Amino acid sequence: MNKSYVIGVDYGSDSVRSVLVDANNGEEIASSVFYYPRWKRGEYCDAALNQFRQHPLDYIEGLEATIKDCLLKSEIDNIGAAVKAISVDTTGSTPVAVNAAGVPLALLDEFKDNPNAMFVLWKDHTAVGEAKEINLHNQNSPVDYLKYVGGVYSSEWFWAKLLHVFRTDEKVRTATYSWVEHCDYIPFLLTGGTQVSAMKRGVCSAGHKSLWAKEFDGLPPNSFFSTLDPLLDGLVDRLFSETYTADQSAGQLSEEWAQRLGLTTSVVVGVGAFDCHMGAVGGQIEPYYLSKVMGTSTCDMLVAPKEEVQHTLVRGICGQVDGSIIPGMIGMEAGQSAFGDAYAWLKQVLLWPTKNLIQDIEEIEAHTREQLMATLEEKLLFSLSEQAALLPVTATSELALDWLNGRRTPDADQSLKGAITGLHLGTDAPRIFRAIVEATCFGAKAIVDRFVEQGIPVKGLIGLGGVAKKSPFIMQMMANVMNMPIRIHKSEQTCAIGAAMFAATVAGLYDRVEDAMKAMGQGFERTYIPEEKWVTIYAERYEHYKALGAFIEGKESLAITV
Repeated sequence: MNKSYVIGVDYGSDSVRSVLVDANNGEEIASSVFYYPRWKRGEYCDAALNQFRQHPLDYIEGLEATIKDCLLKSEIDNIGAAVKAISVDTTGSTPVAVNAAGVPLALLDEFKDNPNAMFVLWKDHTAVGEAKEINLHNQNSPVDYLKYVGGVYSSEWFWAKLLHVFRTDEKVRTATYSWVEHCDYIPFLLTGGTQVSAMKRGVCSAGHKSLWAKEFDGLPPNSFFSTLDPLLDGLVDRLFSETYTADQSAGQLSEEWAQRLGLTTSVVVGVGAFDCHMGAVGGQIEPYYLSKVMGTSTCDMLVAPKEEVQHTLVRGICGQVDGSIIPGMIGMEAGQSAFGDAYAWLKQVLLWPTKNLIQDIEEIEAHTREQLMATLEEKLLFSLSEQAALLPVTATSELALDWLNGRRTPDADQSLKGAITGLHLGTDAPRIFRAIVEATCFGAKAIVDRFVEQGIPVKGLIGLGGVAKKSPFIMQMMANVMNMPIRIHKSEQTCAIGAAMFAATVAGLYDRVEDAMKAMGQGFERTYIPEEKWVTIYAERYEHYKALGAFIEGKESLAITV
């Protein structure tokens, strides 16, 4: 095989990262990160309202900046001509309202500062009410349209967000021709798409978030949506009926984008997918091994042979879709709405006095204040981990619930809240931190338990992402709570590398993505083994965690009723 290069583009919650990869062996030639400037400034978001929106310009500017930077850093002669393909992954469900040309409304002058015309980030939970209505509506439907998404629709997903925006903003509703996932929009943009009706939609986003299924001949019919709310009448006819796996081509790079990026129009652009799905491939997923992409939230991915699980429906997960991870296999998704975000929340609470009071201390120079804050930001969670690891743990130690951003799996309910119990005057920051870490690990165990209870074995765990790489304390606790080894993948950028593997397949350099995964995979760097001395106590505390969850869930239901 001649030297060929591919580009994987990974859109995360805070930034976009591109990697330039040698398709022969998976070697990362160059990488580049672009932090969304509008998002970083907190524009168009309101955490108190659970509103998190992102401007399409953040995505477009980041796409151009990172790819051009990768090519420049490579220092390879005529690199633009050697790049064969680009594939993209994004967070999801992160949809946007578009016109008939497929242009996000926020790119039009009329809507440039309107959050409802922007991408509705996965973690936006403004549509909790709409999700509950969809669940109730489906109960009265003669066809169970939620059967392939775990039987419970989430406010994090496509239809709930669409309905909430339509109800909230008449101008946006009137201007909307269609509704598009981020992972479908970027390939459409790169290939110079001019009609949204011609956009190739990925089966990954369509099957897991939009209720698309072969059994339904596509999306549920118009009657299902029009009887849910007349505002949706006719919209399904402006969406899509066909879907594509991520090993297929969305088209070739347009002349405009070839010039902007310094590439050629022979570059093939792959069909897009969600970050966790491509990340599982980048992390060399195996059948019945749960690949945990651990970042701000977690996405837990599992693949299984179609003939072995096609008649098994797992209730309460985020869907099971033929070909959503590896074409030809059933892909199953679960996850936690807050993982790294739970630690970040505690970090913000603990740093609040410093951040807000240090500015008033005139004796400290501005440069010193900045250095002090940077040091605290960098070292706080590491120091908490060190101290928490030394603490004794008993059945009555502080206990937390990880639903700080609602519950994704099992049984999605974004209205639920986190909790901490067992507090006393001896409770300090390391003890609270340990309780939160335990809670995130207990939440992970609840997901494994649901798979196993409903007939899907989990043979092992694969850890991917920043938390897996950077926190031995959390990963060792995960192994202890799960009573199961967890292998940590070497790659720092499994999502972007997974996108590169799909790009190599789309370019025809490999026949199957499994072949690309084998040739380009980087392997594993370490394995955490359960420590027997902790397994028993965590098993007992897990029962307490479940009891606390049942109590909080009951109280939340009571509060809503009242």
